[in-house]
Amino acid sequence: MRQKTSLTLSEEVLAGVAKAARRGESRSETVNRLLRERLADEAARIARAREVAQINRHADALNAEAADVLSYQGDL
Repeated sequence: MRQKTSLTLSEEVLAGVAKAARRGESRSETVNRLLRERLADEAARIARAREVAQINRHADALNAEAADVLSYQGDL
């Protein structure tokens, strides 16, 4: 579902929107696409940050486990 809204944008932003527009794409379509892409990027960034935080919370145990596994391999 689409809803009409009103935004006040700087000339600089509008020029950027015009440059980012694809052939035949209206300004509204361009803004909608750019926002969707940016929101998807932000969601991915947040997910990666959560994963890194989780890995960091368990880093000592993971590193100890890796060292233990490597100790069984001996000299190759």
